[in-house]
Amino acid sequence: MFKPAKVIFDEKSLEYPLGKRLFSYFNEEDTEVIVNKGGRFIGKKAESPIQSFISGKSSLVVGVRKITEFQSCKPSANYQLPLISGCSGMCEYCYLNTQLGKRPYTKIYVNVDEILEKALNYINERKPKTTTFEGAATSDPIPTEEYTGAMKTAIEFFGSNEYSYFRFVTKFSNVDSLIGAKHNGRTTIRFSLNTDRIIREFERGTDPFIKRIEAAKKLYNDGYKIGFIIAPVFIYENWMEEYENLIKKIGEEFRDIDKKIEIEVISHRYTERAKNQILSVYPESKLPMDKENRTLKYGQFGYTKYVYDKEELERMKIFFKDKASKYIKNCIIKYII
Repeated sequence: MFKPAKVIFDEKSLEYPLGKRLFSYFNEEDTEVIVNKGGRFIGKKAESPIQSFISGKSSLVVGVRKITEFQSCKPSANYQLPLISGCSGMCEYCYLNTQLGKRPYTKIYVNVDEILEKALNYINERKPKTTTFEGAATSDPIPTEEYTGAMKTAIEFFGSNEYSYFRFVTKFSNVDSLIGAKHNGRTTIRFSLNTDRIIREFERGTDPFIKRIEAAKKLYNDGYKIGFIIAPVFIYENWMEEYENLIKKIGEEFRDIDKKIEIEVISHRYTERAKNQILSVYPESKLPMDKENRTLKYGQFGYTKYVYDKEELERMKIFFKDKASKYIKNCIIKYII
């Protein structure tokens, strides 16, 4: 659970029941509470990039979402569901480091019902096609779930509509509040996993992979569709041994299952912009961002990124296909990229 040092309220958020409840809650905690117009995060001019980053990561903004058009979320979903933005985790490689600016605070919205009403409009427009919404396109929603209940509300909303599906991904394990929700099999919750070494070195502030796997089993037992994203995969000394151990742990936890489990595998890649942003915040970062060991690839939106060489990627594909099929019952590998 995210425990912010500072919470900034948009004054309009106090007109909503959730905003009022959160305002009362944080005023009783050892938390700095600020109310202003628009929920503006105002930093200090003399802050270094590191100080700005840490200040943002320890802050929560409570706002009101303007009901505008939802952004698309292809290929995984039709639309993003904008209930939360940002993440309290401090993963060095995270693309949000370049998407959310120098102060990457977490922002939650109190007008959840209005956002879901907009989602219903999209569902009705697309009938009889099914519309899928992604709840974690620009966030990890679980660290703030105990404050908002937004994911549970969304799960039950989509669970009651036969023309919709919901999905989101997390690196956290505190999912107990989702147990018992009326999901009706219409929500898929995926867990992003990595080896102990990668989590320890590059995913600070997140849960160990074994806790994530155990949380996934809880949800599976409650009837949810679950999946795993092994990402980003790094090639380093003993990487095969450590990723094999990770896959074994998944297989051990899910050895007595009858439903399919989807696995997605994504190799590490980075852009020049991301590298510069990462090094401004983590100047001593040990992330492998050496161009000499990578291949330049052009992305679908015009930017370039550095990926592992074709031979390394092929070796990775063979390895994960072999180990997943060996250890994980009813495993479906959606892709390895």
